Amino acid sequence: MINEINIEKALDFIRDNSDNLAKAKAERVYLEQFRKSKKAILVSQVKGTIQERESYAYSHPDYIELLEGLKASIEIEESLKWKMIAAQAKVEVWRSQQANNRAIDRAHH
Repeated sequence: MINEINIEKALDFIRDNSDNLAKAKAERVYLEQFRKSKKAILVSQVKGTIQERESYAYSHPDYIELLEGLKASIEIEESLKWKMIAAQAKVEVWRSQQANNRAIDRAHH
């Protein structure tokens, strides 16, 4: 049975981490968009065929570093998202338990 202390902790987590989740998502979206710009910048730095220029861009240390940053931002966002979903689920289970308890109380009176 989920008690009210657990529910308060879940609600506190949701409240305390909503800005963190929003920031993590914004960072991920920014990096996804910047990745395109970074590729364009790197491709324009060298001469050669399109394939050669793209190979240069995709293998460039700056592009690989950006991908590592994107990976880290996705990990942070996903972790926060699933913790948020778990906290919300805990609240929903508690609400269902409370409704069931009220139904049982009414049935006994």
